[in-house]
Amino acid sequence: MSIQKIAKLAGVSVATVSRVLNNSETVKAGNRERVLAAIRESNYQPNLLARQLRTAKSSMILVMVSNIANPFCADVVKGIEEEAEKNGYRILLCNSGSDIERSKSSLGLLSGKMVDGIITMDAFSTLTDLGAMIGRTPWVQCAEYADAGDVSCVGISDTDAAEHAIRHLLQRGCRRIALINHDLSYKYAQLRERGYKTVIHRQEAGYEAIEYASDLSFSAGKAAMGKLLDADARPDGVFAVSDTLAAGAMRAIEDAGLSIPGDIAVIGFDGTELSEIVSPQLTTIAQPSREIGRRAASLLLKKIDNPDAPTERIMMDWHFIARASA
Repeated sequence: MSIQKIAKLAGVSVATVSRVLNNSETVKAGNRERVLAAIRESNYQPNLLARQLRTAKSSMILVMVSNIANPFCADVVKGIEEEAEKNGYRILLCNSGSDIERSKSSLGLLSGKMVDGIITMDAFSTLTDLGAMIGRTPWVQCAEYADAGDVSCVGISDTDAAEHAIRHLLQRGCRRIALINHDLSYKYAQLRERGYKTVIHRQEAGYEAIEYASDLSFSAGKAAMGKLLDADARPDGVFAVSDTLAAGAMRAIEDAGLSIPGDIAVIGFDGTELSEIVSPQLTTIAQPSREIGRRAASLLLKKIDNPDAPTERIMMDWHFIARASA
């Protein structure tokens, strides 16, 4: 299907179809809808390379995530894709694992102008290296962020959320509260641990126990919980920095013949679908993951259209979901 046939099907000029494909604001609403209807009906796919040659834009966004297997990351990517497609963009997804060499390979797309901008979810510790490679290309950092700098970012207050979780465990009578954390090269891991320690250090019990999971997986959460159960002083409450780790912890508790929350209460983080699937259902800190993705994409598109747009740092609301596990 050619652009000429789309024009004939919609009853408009070829120039009008071209303006719609290039997101021009000069097209009348009725004509735009007729063109879009014709495109949907014919399943038309524009020649992206030809458009890039005409406009010096690829209409592609590079999205670099630390771990696409993480349900939170997957939900954020869905939000990015929704906002991008609504504005005529497509995404290229790179599962970087916060590995600089893998990131360098993906960032090679910049030199060929294959993408117009970048959204990253890489570890905080890699931001300096990424910045040097990205240069002046429009860039938004998502979930992981610096406290200051010239890179726009979207996230939540991880410290406040973690403090709330620990206070909830204390209020329900827990006195030996443990933390299952992950890699401290990630800013969220640092901040959630800070929130845990801030509240714990205010207590007189003197109990503090932190286990670092090898990765953000069910099996790693189970292994970390196993170590906590083997300690001389067994916890009566556990806060895990992701729902996946919390689900693994719950399995370890049940395998040990203990009850949740009777013997050990458990709280997770992210508010993913997994928190509703496990039994008992998981108490969790819910992030607006898909909206985080949409806002990140919106910030990036603004930067692509106006490279001199000011840096924005957006902190979104989180909310606490109390369920049977705590």
